[in-house]
Amino acid sequence: MTTSLPSTDQVAVIDEAVEELVRGETAWAACGLAKRRELLEQVHAVAAEHADAWARAAVAYKRVPEHSPLVGEEWITGPYPVLTSAGALAASIKALEEGSSPVDGFTVGRAPGGRVSVSVLPHSVWDRLLLSGFSAEVWLPPGVTEETVRGRAGLGLRSPADTQGVGVVLGAGNITSIPILDVLYELYAHNRVVALKLNPVTDGLCDVFSRVLAPLIELGAVRILTGGADVGTYLVHHPKTSHVHMTGSAATHDAIVFGTGTEGAARKKAGSPLLDKPVTSELGGVSPTIVVPGEWSEADLRFQAKHIATQRLHNGGYNCVASQVVVVSSDWPQKDRFLAHLRAALSDAPARPAYYPGSDERVAQAVESYADAEHVCDGRVLITNLDPDKPGPALTTEYFAPVLAVLELPGDTRRFLDAAVVTANEKFTGTLGANLIAHPRTIAKLGSVLDEAIAELRYGTVAVNAWTGVGYLTATATWGAFPGHTLDDVQSGIGVVHNAVLLDGPERTVVRGPFRPAPRSVLHGEMSLSPKPPWFVTNRTAATTGRLLTDFAAKPRWSALPRIFASALRG
Repeated sequence: MTTSLPSTDQVAVIDEAVEELVRGETAWAACGLAKRRELLEQVHAVAAEHADAWARAAVAYKRVPEHSPLVGEEWITGPYPVLTSAGALAASIKALEEGSSPVDGFTVGRAPGGRVSVSVLPHSVWDRLLLSGFSAEVWLPPGVTEETVRGRAGLGLRSPADTQGVGVVLGAGNITSIPILDVLYELYAHNRVVALKLNPVTDGLCDVFSRVLAPLIELGAVRILTGGADVGTYLVHHPKTSHVHMTGSAATHDAIVFGTGTEGAARKKAGSPLLDKPVTSELGGVSPTIVVPGEWSEADLRFQAKHIATQRLHNGGYNCVASQVVVVSSDWPQKDRFLAHLRAALSDAPARPAYYPGSDERVAQAVESYADAEHVCDGRVLITNLDPDKPGPALTTEYFAPVLAVLELPGDTRRFLDAAVVTANEKFTGTLGANLIAHPRTIAKLGSVLDEAIAELRYGTVAVNAWTGVGYLTATATWGAFPGHTLDDVQSGIGVVHNAVLLDGPERTVVRGPFRPAPRSVLHGEMSLSPKPPWFVTNRTAATTGRLLTDFAAKPRWSALPRIFASALRG
């Protein structure tokens, strides 16, 4: 690699941190299940105590206006999932302490293709109330038995003393819960002590992260480092680190694993990594949203257009699983009306600064590739009229910016769905997440055909009438690419994270949500009381609801529910 070496002082800091972790591994190995659960409970308590500072630090570096509803994103994707994950992991440890499986208490069922499924959402009464109408299942690969699922759940916690060295976590710069959740998963699922290298974009959160992870830092199981690519390079190649986990892009992954320039390309082609240790990753890609044709009301068209706008514009468009291409039927009679609503939804979403490095350049790259790309507003771009035979880079280049494309494929419901699944599998880069939107009557008409289509989609999370981001927020679900990628064809990554039930070798998570928000859902016979979700970019009370949900995750109680419901209903 051409990256320069860190300074002498930085090298000394890194070496000292790694040496402390080498010693800390012994302390971690000595922690039995009860102690590890206690440490998680301490992390939970400290995260709750510093949740406000966490959200404020995230808002500051993303330059979100202090009183904007968009502040809610930083509550819901920052401290909130860390609190829920710490609680769910603690419950799994408690099950192991009692001699049972973490799967016990979850419903185990069947999925297409001879798969076993584990229903992970809803799990508690709180889930049923706060996420009414939403569900999530983890599917295991074909041939895995229920007995195997139960017997292997627990991963590294089944042998706490058998530690796996010093791992490196290269933290993400977009969603602030990612670095903490990755650290917890490395410690608890893989039994590795962790050197967390922050993305420079998030250096303003170093103090908050140090406080949240303080119980593990004091034990010697975690160290936090800052700096540029030179620090990261030195750390991952350090002779006393044994594993690397990263979140980012496939290009960054390849630079780390194979090096840069012509030499890096040659190593990749030869299958000769520069980095001689195991690497796991959660990377991006081009995520599709497949809109299955049906007969929708005007309110349905408007709501689902806002839904897709959220899938693209949440966090400014800087999400690994942001929807980038909407796949619609060219034969759908309501297509033009839907696209008009989609254009309006992109235009009406709140303005926000392009905080993530390189965003404007990537938008310009998209515009240069498509002569008829529309500048909607506020730096947002809509690309239509893609040629299905030669769609161009929109299907193969992750823009990581507010760019949305529309791909039209011919066919009625069944023919279109079949073609959309094949296209998503064969022409899209990446396998992190795919979204399907379909009217309940269409779902009923398709029957098992829809389940078979879900099974055919080679994506780590598939969401039906929900955004795959719900899978990210579900602590007990798995998060990562579809299994089977290799270092030289990494796509959206290798391995999973989150997975608080600690399932061994999961294949995917399948999320389902309500087609309509309450009260329209109830009026049309859907069993869902959820209003417009607080993660929608158009939710007017998202900041209040996000703060209240985080407070609830810190201390679940009946008395907190009325304020949450009141705020959510005003959204």
